[in-house]
Amino acid sequence: MLDAVSDTKQFDLRALRNAFGRFATGVAVVSLTDADGQATGVTISSFSSLSLEPPLCLFSLGKNQVSCRWIEAGNGFNVNILRDDQQGAAWQFAKPSEDKFDGVAWYEGRNGLPVIADNLCHFECAHWETYDGGDHIIVVGRIDHFEEGRGDPLVFYRGAMATVSQ
Repeated sequence: MLDAVSDTKQFDLRALRNAFGRFATGVAVVSLTDADGQATGVTISSFSSLSLEPPLCLFSLGKNQVSCRWIEAGNGFNVNILRDDQQGAAWQFAKPSEDKFDGVAWYEGRNGLPVIADNLCHFECAHWETYDGGDHIIVVGRIDHFEEGRGDPLVFYRGAMATVSQ
């Protein structure tokens, strides 16, 4: 097994981050409630399907994100896949804020957690497992319900939001 600390010394970490940015990803917001029951969320670009039987998905989240403590509490979360016209919401949920949902239309999902209105798709998840991923946690959710919307996806590429027209 390689020593992770010595491995990173061979890379310029900014250059490595830029190289990772060459992979275009979808943009999503994980929505949940905080310890006081207030709707909150965080923007992610690391969402992936994992399994059909059972239905599982995963994403990663930086360990410095305040949302980690509510994810790890195990109360569930929703993954909102954003449409190309929801760039403002993507940036809003990416920054620290007292009220992440300020000005963002949303409704309560079947699981009682917030769902961003007019999304491309959303998945309502129960917490399945959390794994260590270096400076991130890897979160696996069991999908209990999902709904699809219409539109084109919002994507993230080389540090910027972009759109894909089909």
